[in-house]
Amino acid sequence: MNASNFYHRALVTSLLVTGLVSTAAFAQSESVGGTLFQGKCAACHQAQGQGIDGAFPALSNNKLVQGDTMALAGVVLRGRGGMPSFQASLNDVEVASILTFIRSHWGNQADSVASAEIANLRLSVAAKENVDRAQSSTQY
Repeated sequence: MNASNFYHRALVTSLLVTGLVSTAAFAQSESVGGTLFQGKCAACHQAQGQGIDGAFPALSNNKLVQGDTMALAGVVLRGRGGMPSFQASLNDVEVASILTFIRSHWGNQADSVASAEIANLRLSVAAKENVDRAQSSTQY
C-alpha cells in the first residue's frame, strides 16, 4: 500500500467516526475492511464468516464480534488459539476497518470501530507490559 492510499484510508475513517462523511464514504471504508478481511482472515474464518467447525470459529452471529470492541480488538492484535497476532502486520486503520466490516456482516449488528480506539488499546497494552516488565525485573 502506498502512502497516498494509507492517508486516504485514515482520513475516511476519521471523518466517518466524527460523522462528517456521507454513507458513500462509509461504503468505501467498509469495502476496505472487506478487502482486508478477504486477504488476512477469510482463509480461516471463510469468506462468509462461517468458520471451520473445530478449527476456526464462525464470525457470523458471534457474541464476541458483537460484544465489547476492545475484547475483540485484543484477540485480533494478540491472537488466540490457532489465530496469529496481527499486532505488527496491521495498522490501527486496518484493524478498525476489518472489525467494522465483520461487526456489520453475516447477521452481526454492532457499532463501527474507530482507529483511535485501536490506537488507545495498543497504548494501554504497551503501558501494562512496561509495568509488568518493571515489576518482574525488581523481584528477586
